[in-house]
Amino acid sequence: MSTKAPKGKGSRAKLREIFYENVGHVLNSDFLREVAGTSEWGRRLRELRNEEGMNIVTHNDRSDLKPGEYLLVDIKPLPFFDRSISKETRAFVLDRNGFTCQMCGAAAGEPHPYDQGRKTRLHIGHIIDKSMGGSDEPSNLRAICSICNEGASNLTLNRPQAIKLLAQVRRAPTSDQLDVLKWIVEKFPLQAAGVLKKFD
Repeated sequence: MSTKAPKGKGSRAKLREIFYENVGHVLNSDFLREVAGTSEWGRRLRELRNEEGMNIVTHNDRSDLKPGEYLLVDIKPLPFFDRSISKETRAFVLDRNGFTCQMCGAAAGEPHPYDQGRKTRLHIGHIIDKSMGGSDEPSNLRAICSICNEGASNLTLNRPQAIKLLAQVRRAPTSDQLDVLKWIVEKFPLQAAGVLKKFD
């Protein structure tokens, strides 16, 4: 695994390059933070996944990875979503929301209430994520600070219960059910093999 951090580039470019140099190797969050050289490294990493389609997996995708570990599976990009929002729309949403985070109430430029060592930086976030069919229309956008944005998915979505998940899967088309099966087998290969043995 290469541990040489590229210099003279933006944090997103540095992360992109270090992942390409380490395809198939697990990289941990401390190393990636050092490479990126910014506290916003997690946001840059999500941009690589969501906006460039880099196939970077975490413990949420594979059971053999621990929290804080990341792995670029291969260089073939996955489908991704264009998140370009015009400057005019950004300005409109920020003004409409009073330049205040719509989740925690922190105001732009002031010390963040949950991390006094950081000034509040606002971003534009989607109420319904684009991966879930949300649009870039102002009605689906809101001002959100960096700290809330980092944990937005955990704060805004309740963890689904198994019985609800199974009900959703049962209602899905067969092709979607097979996609779910493939994802589960890839994440839990050993457990999947154990289940299949019971049917032998």
